[in-house]
Amino acid sequence: MAKAKAKAKTATAKAKPNPRNKKLYDEGMKVRKAVLGKGYVDTSMASADDFMMSFQDVTTEYCWGYVWTRPGLPKKTRSMLNLAMLAALNRGPELKLHVNGALNNGLTKEEIKEIFLQVAIYCGIPAGLDAFKTAREVFKDRGL
Repeated sequence: MAKAKAKAKTATAKAKPNPRNKKLYDEGMKVRKAVLGKGYVDTSMASADDFMMSFQDVTTEYCWGYVWTRPGLPKKTRSMLNLAMLAALNRGPELKLHVNGALNNGLTKEEIKEIFLQVAIYCGIPAGLDAFKTAREVFKDRGL
């Protein structure tokens, strides 16, 4: 029993990032914190064990460092795309996170409403309804 507890404790020990491309990772971390919030990102990184840290590395390096730093689309447009895709896929927790990020990137409640109306028509009323409920919760939490 003691061995199992020691093994479990080791498995959840804080891991260190190990990106393949440090420059992309560092740029990605800046964007990630700007969009999602420093507190959220710091908590995600601090709670990552060896199992999850690889995912954190990939997300930070490629999603935030490679895609989000590209010049082809402004961050506001990237947020709009994320909201539509996450709502269409019914990814509630991620959608909540990205509604906050979209607000941080300058989207208005009106713009978010229009995105979710579009989702409701093209992806179905249930997906649209869930998106509206998620956004309303974020707006309430932020006093909007």
